[in-house]
Amino acid sequence: MYELSVEDEFSAAHRLRNYEGNCERLHGHNWRVCVTVQSNELDDRGLVVDFKQLKAMLRRVLDGLEHQYLNELPPFDAINPTCEHLASFIFKSVNQQILSDQVRIKSVRIWESAKSSCTYRGETHDNG
Repeated sequence: MYELSVEDEFSAAHRLRNYEGNCERLHGHNWRVCVTVQSNELDDRGLVVDFKQLKAMLRRVLDGLEHQYLNELPPFDAINPTCEHLASFIFKSVNQQILSDQVRIKSVRIWESAKSSCTYRGETHDNG
């Protein structure tokens, strides 16, 4: 099994609804995101996927979050923009862009600070 990971960052603001504490107030983070994909096979070039392509997939998702107030963006206008929900959203959004049947997204890890992160390992589905 081969695994590839790419990282990127975005800045955004949010507030947590129904939370008792500082995070209930509007605040921002410089989020760091790591996407990991896996495959049992390599393509005819000897690659799982080109790093450049995987980075572009992640960047397309993060561009929609960059310098936004997350609470106003779907689906976070209906669900809390927690680190956990963000990881799941990014996982599903990148997964929709993977065109190879041999490549599966394994996980998304997201840090909201240097010392606080969460990882989402969800179900992948047919991308076709």
